Amino acid sequence: MHRLFLALMVTLVVIAIGAFMTTYTVRFTETAVITRAGERVATVEEPGLKFKVPLIDRVTTYDKRVRLLQTRSVTQQTADESQIIIEAFATWRVSEPYEFYKRFRNAGDSPEEQFEAASDILRSTLMSAMSETANYRIDELFHTESGGTKLPELEERIANAVRRGAGGEQTIGAFGIEVTMVGINRVLLPEDTTNKVIERMGANRDRLAQEIESQGQAEATAILARAESDVEKIRTFAQRRASEIIARGEAEAAEYLAAQGVNEDLAVFLQEIEFMKDSMAKKFTLVMPSTTFGMGLFSPSSLEGLASGESPVRAPSGGIRSWPGEGQLGTRVGGNSDE
Repeated sequence: MHRLFLALMVTLVVIAIGAFMTTYTVRFTETAVITRAGERVATVEEPGLKFKVPLIDRVTTYDKRVRLLQTRSVTQQTADESQIIIEAFATWRVSEPYEFYKRFRNAGDSPEEQFEAASDILRSTLMSAMSETANYRIDELFHTESGGTKLPELEERIANAVRRGAGGEQTIGAFGIEVTMVGINRVLLPEDTTNKVIERMGANRDRLAQEIESQGQAEATAILARAESDVEKIRTFAQRRASEIIARGEAEAAEYLAAQGVNEDLAVFLQEIEFMKDSMAKKFTLVMPSTTFGMGLFSPSSLEGLASGESPVRAPSGGIRSWPGEGQLGTRVGGNSDE
């Protein structure tokens, strides 16, 4: 019984070793490269359990997911001779597993060692490509008149430089690598550059403030000019309208003035009556001599000796005298009290 159990265990171990030597597994995130004596036999992308020739076939699996590469901070000079500190990143993946294997198999047998060697090359190429910053001024990278920035354009130029490879002799794609994206994730300004930027921003703000102030003064001058023009038009219209009204009033009053000229004493009497009505419209105390214009009728003797149809009139001395009328009241027959 003991021998049977031992034989069973040995058999299982042999089967396990044989299975390990003749099979391999490909995950859905991986691609496998099968080589014999350094030459490719097959590239397997379908996930699952696969078979190989033991001791002859060599299987190297690569993770085909996107990987992130981060650079350290480097100082770059802009087109206007300013210094800025940039940190960039790149995302990449293995696009051609066999080309990648041929290029980096000397770095080590494990995929991790080959990935590390590829990262070193990409990092060096990316840092070299960051020299594209010299094609832009610092104000173009952080601000433009339209309120935008040229950082996306700089990132695209850096990405193209990385894809071309170091020195442009061999592209990164020839290594079996695809660079999917390049970006700038951090930009710092040295102290000297910061001061220059602040001074430049202050000068720019002063210029904008002067432009806005000039525009405001121009608009204010235009508004004042329009207002003065409108005032002059209104004044001219009002004066013309007033002249028309005065002329119309004088024309309409001429008839009444002519009628008053027929009996001047009656006209004076009527004006005195109107004066009294206006004066006595409110409570008041007035002490005036009866010889004052309009006060003659307040004299106790102003109406004495008047016959029917006669009206009191002002005497040359300032008192009240009667005027005898003929026919209707207001018809004058003479120019003095004796007529």
